[in-house]
Amino acid sequence: MKSSKIKVAVVGYGYWGPNIVRNFLKNSDCIVNTIVDNDQSKLILAKNNYPNINTTQNIQQVLDDSSIDCIAICTPVHTHYNLVKLALESKKHVLVEKPLTDAFKTSKNLIELAKKVNRILIVDNTYLYTPAVQKISKIIKSNSFGEIQYLDSTRINLGKFQNDINVLWDLATHDISICLYLIDELPISVQAIGKSHIENGLEDISYLTLHFKSNMIAHFNCSWISPVKIRHMLIGGTKQMIVFNDLESTEKLKIYNSSNQKKSNAILTDYRIGDVFIPKLEMTEGLSNLVSDFVSAIKYNKKPISSNDLSLTIVKILECAQKSIKNNGKLIKL
Repeated sequence: MKSSKIKVAVVGYGYWGPNIVRNFLKNSDCIVNTIVDNDQSKLILAKNNYPNINTTQNIQQVLDDSSIDCIAICTPVHTHYNLVKLALESKKHVLVEKPLTDAFKTSKNLIELAKKVNRILIVDNTYLYTPAVQKISKIIKSNSFGEIQYLDSTRINLGKFQNDINVLWDLATHDISICLYLIDELPISVQAIGKSHIENGLEDISYLTLHFKSNMIAHFNCSWISPVKIRHMLIGGTKQMIVFNDLESTEKLKIYNSSNQKKSNAILTDYRIGDVFIPKLEMTEGLSNLVSDFVSAIKYNKKPISSNDLSLTIVKILECAQKSIKNNGKLIKL
């Protein structure tokens, strides 16, 4: 990688694009060169915020610009495959919003293309880079936590309704990424149920369960039609249990020195309830850490935390979950 700063183009300046621009600008190794959007009003907003950044409605302009090193794609999921493919074929490194694409086959094709052209492709699984999830990972890997027995997640809110993907593809993506990152085991099957209450037929409420070869189980409750916003995860171990409340400002994590185990008499269970520990977390933004990891992957050709293997598995799980929903909750093997 050349020693000069990495020149970035950001495609899509809607909901997530401004956050991507802001975090690339914060990184001293990067320069945001161009913002691309089909909506002229979004480009006017971008220009007002960042007068020195070029704006255009023509993506071909950045694809043809050999000085641009990488493209960040912040557009609806149904556009990901074509945009990422064009960027990789133009020899650009790519950061793309989650999930990678809306199908396992197309996601796999893009990963293979990235290898072929020797470019970094990373999916914006931001939660993996948050101080809370990094701390959970350290705790789980320690001897004090024991073996993971379950992961139970609730991610619900009112809206934002998507037009091209259902609620699992939108919300569960986050929690599946956390689950795969924390657990040293891949699920063997998937079950999901869901219902649509909107005209486009996309499920706005859904429940997903991942089954593992071990005794581990993971459950995800996702909704766009909840009157309250909840971001809550429980992780149970044989020695400790974790409560992760992402909406808490200062006490996102609580570690319970609690557990349960069977006594020698198989009928009885011994419950141990101990102290509660609230760890101090670094005050860093997950997206900022992700951008730094992306930059390191480009400069040093290192494997990012948000690996392509993990991102591909997420898409496979979601695709199987969709099959399960359409078959009334049938168990689908991965």
